[in-house]
Amino acid sequence: MSISSDEPRVVVLTRPGCHLCEQAIEVIDAVCAETGDSYEERNVDRDPELKRRFGDEIPVTFVDGRQHDFWRVDPDRLRAALRA
Repeated sequence: MSISSDEPRVVVLTRPGCHLCEQAIEVIDAVCAETGDSYEERNVDRDPELKRRFGDEIPVTFVDGRQHDFWRVDPDRLRAALRA
């Protein structure tokens, strides 16, 4: 997954109705509010390639274009990645 420099630092692949996705967004929203970073939520089902690659691991979190986590988001790990 490529992320250009004008995109948010955090991108999370989600799916509607996914309780783990809802929990991940809560953590990401809180951490990004603390750090001042932006994030974007993307529906994995809207992109066939992303669905093929990551559909069984959602939510999948990327920081600065690199995969960071899947299934759960640890707030301390996310803060550390955003400080790096």
